[in-house]
Amino acid sequence: MSGAKLVAVVTDSTADIPAELARTEGITVVPLITTFPDGASFHDGDLSQAEFFERMGRAKALPTTSQPAVGDFAAVYERLLEEHAHVVSIHISNKLSGTIEAARQAAERFGERVHVFDSLNLSTALGWQVIDAARAAERGAGPAEILEAAARLRPRVRHIVGLDKLDNLARGGRIGAVSAFLGGLLDLKVLLTVDAEGAFRPVTRARGHKSAMRETLDFVRREMAGATKGRFMVAHALSPETAAYLRDAIVEAFEVTELFMVETGVVIATHTGTGWGIGFIPGD
Repeated sequence: MSGAKLVAVVTDSTADIPAELARTEGITVVPLITTFPDGASFHDGDLSQAEFFERMGRAKALPTTSQPAVGDFAAVYERLLEEHAHVVSIHISNKLSGTIEAARQAAERFGERVHVFDSLNLSTALGWQVIDAARAAERGAGPAEILEAAARLRPRVRHIVGLDKLDNLARGGRIGAVSAFLGGLLDLKVLLTVDAEGAFRPVTRARGHKSAMRETLDFVRREMAGATKGRFMVAHALSPETAAYLRDAIVEAFEVTELFMVETGVVIATHTGTGWGIGFIPGD
């Protein structure tokens, strides 16, 4: 372990951290799996967004998604512990996936050397928590310090998701309390966030693209709560023009200290369909 970082940071592919950024930040990503009705299975990252949506459009039914196996996490932890004293593993909300439970079961094999943390979020809001943990590890922080910092950051991260249609979310069963809000009007664009418990919560409905963009940016302004600067991550599912528009609007409205543009992974896109999202940290 000589010369190695004290802590290795692990996450799952729902963090939507691009592969190059994960390599740069020293983050290990364990992929979730999408299985199509014909039995073909793909790890997150195997298909491009375009390939995925084309295949999904041809499928007779919605693909299913599954978390990594306990053994997949255990193999990753075992490998990383050969060169690190500890692993901090940060994952999608327990309300949205069983991924963190698989990680916890795997961690039990390694005693106090593996620490699992629930982000209570997903996508870019999970991504920011993971990136900050990796940067703390690079500075030499130990697991307790990283976990304490993650717990402080978690409630500060804000997240807005916009969906072009609700078909996939409704069919996939991830809609929860949002269903009453929809009233069956699945043709509307709907904006969602994730609440303090890690579950989806509706923000508003919008009729038409312009209205949806306005509502998205209004949410960002409200949640910035007077802060003039912040860190932003803009994600999209087969909607690059929308993401570019939101990026430009954010840069114009705020002092942006850091900004990433990312593509939503296909596991999340299975449930959301096309759409967009912004994860941001006010005041940073």
